[in-house]
Amino acid sequence: MAAGVTVSLDAMGGDEGPDLVIPGALRALTRRPDLRFRLFGDEALVKPMLDEHPKLREASEFEHCEIAVRMDDKPSQALRRGRRRSSMWRAIEAVKTGDADLAVSAGNTGALMAMAKLCLRTTAGIDRPAIAALWPTVRGESVVLDVGATIGADAQQLFDFAVMGGAMARAVFDVDRPTVGLLNIGVEEVKGLEPVREAGQRLKDADLSNIDYAGFVEGDDLGAGTVDVVVTEGFAGNIALKTAEGTARQIATYLRNAMSRTLMARIGYYLARDAFDRLRVKMDPRRGNGGVFLGLNGIVIKSHGGTDAEGFATAVELGYGMVRNGLLDKINNDLTAYSQSRPEPETDVVASAGAA
Repeated sequence: MAAGVTVSLDAMGGDEGPDLVIPGALRALTRRPDLRFRLFGDEALVKPMLDEHPKLREASEFEHCEIAVRMDDKPSQALRRGRRRSSMWRAIEAVKTGDADLAVSAGNTGALMAMAKLCLRTTAGIDRPAIAALWPTVRGESVVLDVGATIGADAQQLFDFAVMGGAMARAVFDVDRPTVGLLNIGVEEVKGLEPVREAGQRLKDADLSNIDYAGFVEGDDLGAGTVDVVVTEGFAGNIALKTAEGTARQIATYLRNAMSRTLMARIGYYLARDAFDRLRVKMDPRRGNGGVFLGLNGIVIKSHGGTDAEGFATAVELGYGMVRNGLLDKINNDLTAYSQSRPEPETDVVASAGAA
């Protein structure tokens, strides 16, 4: 591994583009001085901001891109307009060519996934990539996947998600044998959809050395932190993600309303507002950390488009830790070790679509 970690950044991604990316990269660099950046974006917008931060400019290389993927672009539109020319594509391509260790973008999720799949391709033996998120729990954090890469999944794909999620947990949480559960409507083996039940049986029969399969878990186990890794398909995972995001905003609204009713309540809220802000951030699984695209020949992280500079910096640092802890090697080694657990592939008849 090189002395530093190089991150390619789509400087035009997200709701604020360079106004988000540049301050976020600077914060990450301040905490991780061995970071290096390759920035891709509109020179007229990015270069003046870089010039305002000599420390970041010295640690960065910049390349002008004439196209920025819009947040409302469909994946097909983004590919037609931005393949090989957009800041998003070029950031991903830097990972493919070895010029960067990972790519981070706060841009359009569907476009980012489509470009990442086309440019990097899926890891050998993986039918579909997954988006994994770090989920806040009362015990700390868990890995949850898939939270929106594809709709539907068969038993083998859920099995693969479990393997990749386990590798991510080992890289992020530094645990030797993370616990893994399948999200279901009950913990009894007879409950749930057939692919979920079949995946559970395969995980039990495989007796994986790097995963402690804990069986089925339910929705309330997400916040409880019952297991280190929760596996589901993208439709249910994305609904759960956005429900948690909305719940965090709902509780924040309740608190603001309650704390504004009397003068003493307003004074109390003012004194405790930092604690309330931390609670809101802690409860929202989309704020800050970012979603990791697993199952590709390279690390790509999707930062929330509406995050702030601190949130973007956290997404960069998440990727930094994954590079340092050998995430891709762990995934590839585990997939190789577990290849005997895969039956002969069947034709996938479940349509794939970006759900985020």
